[in-house]
Amino acid sequence: MKALVVEDDPSVFEPLIAGLERNGIDTSHVAYATQVLAALRGVDVVLLDLGLPDGEGLDVLREIRQTSDVPVIIATARGEETDRIIGLELGADDYVVKPFSVRELAARIRAIARRRRNEPQLQSSALNVDRNRRRVTMGDQEVELTAKEFDLLAVLAEEPGRVFTRQELFTRVWDPVWVGTGKTLDVHIGSLRKKLDDPELIQTVRGVGYRLNSPE
Repeated sequence: MKALVVEDDPSVFEPLIAGLERNGIDTSHVAYATQVLAALRGVDVVLLDLGLPDGEGLDVLREIRQTSDVPVIIATARGEETDRIIGLELGADDYVVKPFSVRELAARIRAIARRRRNEPQLQSSALNVDRNRRRVTMGDQEVELTAKEFDLLAVLAEEPGRVFTRQELFTRVWDPVWVGTGKTLDVHIGSLRKKLDDPELIQTVRGVGYRLNSPE
């Protein structure tokens, strides 16, 4: 496994790289926003600082998500709720605040890798959710989704008919310790229903959560 560390402070990236490599994770490193896209080849996860000398880390995340679904963990000193929410909404897979344990970070990287290896794919005559390509089709029409809309649908599609609780969806799609409001989930469900053009496909189970009805 190879991680790309995007960090300009030597006091941070030097011990971080050494610690990750002690935990069996190969690393490469860049210090500038303009270097990131060119350094993604062969990378399994990106560790992204938000405060870079030539740009904003969130803008880098937007650029990554336009061309790649490589897992991104934001690793930053900025722990404000707004930054966390924006980062996760833009498609970050995880968000950790400095100072953090390198061992914990390595465990988070491995957890993301395990999820990616085991990602299922739902196929039916109506709905096709391809997690490897991050592509959704309804019939013969491709459906354009945001990163979080796709992640939410992909979780529901793991087990059509099963009720996923709201807390489980927050944990799986956003953050194990969610700091936002419940409305975020409801807004994303509403957007999915509209984009899939089938309001009955995702059913609300009042007081519990949501389930994907059989797309057949």
